[in-house]
Amino acid sequence: MAALICGSLAFDMIMTFEGRFSEQILPQQLHILNVSFLVPTLRRDFGGCAGNIAYALKLLGGDPRPVAMLGSDGTSYMQRFADLGISTATVQQLTDVYTAQAMIMTDHDNNQITAFHPGAMMMAHRNRIVADPQVRVGIVAPDGREAMIEHAEQMVQAGIPFVFDPGQGLPMFDGEALRRFIAQASWVAVNDYEGQMLCERTGLSKAEISRQVKGFVVTLGAQGSEVWEHGECQRVPPVMPAQVLDPTGCGDAWRGALLYGLERGWPLVRCAELGSRMGALKIAHRGPQNYILDFSVQ
Repeated sequence: MAALICGSLAFDMIMTFEGRFSEQILPQQLHILNVSFLVPTLRRDFGGCAGNIAYALKLLGGDPRPVAMLGSDGTSYMQRFADLGISTATVQQLTDVYTAQAMIMTDHDNNQITAFHPGAMMMAHRNRIVADPQVRVGIVAPDGREAMIEHAEQMVQAGIPFVFDPGQGLPMFDGEALRRFIAQASWVAVNDYEGQMLCERTGLSKAEISRQVKGFVVTLGAQGSEVWEHGECQRVPPVMPAQVLDPTGCGDAWRGALLYGLERGWPLVRCAELGSRMGALKIAHRGPQNYILDFSVQ
């Protein structure tokens, strides 16, 4: 069983600000914003939603197949996938642009400010999805706008049930486009902020969205998650991490667990419970792909 993972591959420049953004950014002075943050630590990691989800799914024993685009500097990412045993058959590499780059700064309260250069990701629609009997499920995660639209349509044409995970790409779409994604998808996954925006833009409540798909999940960070099915909500509690170091990639670790469970036909609540455990593992390590599968520490 395999899972197609449509989304970005990126290099993450991760910085830590040892203060609080709220103490440096004055709301009454936003019209003349000019701030500088001292970041004593800086690290470059493999990232991007597709890469992070694939990493989590592979740790769990799944067969992730990223559908993504790399740039001229992406050879090291291709080698990383090879070292991890992750298929690169549906990963393409361009020579005239850079791989997507994310500059992520996290403060003392785990708030984040991110600058993102899309690079090769904007050409991800060149990767086309075709039917494959080995593929059980898919996900359309944040990617180039055209790629998200086309990959969702191609999933439907190929008969692949998929998770719509708009993430930080949600603002690119109006209500009509988002309602179409929901109509095409089998499941929808968002965090609490994205869930509010999705409801506002579509004019649909969480209960109404859940009646149009097999399941609608809303991750709530340290508060666990909501699993909506047939208009009813069930809360799934969080798992306490051994320590809280870096939230980058926690949502992607959760989605890797979601795909693992969906591949195996698990109930959605069971998928969410595993997602809580994976998120707790991830947040105890710095970087989105530097944790290991060791539930004994929880």
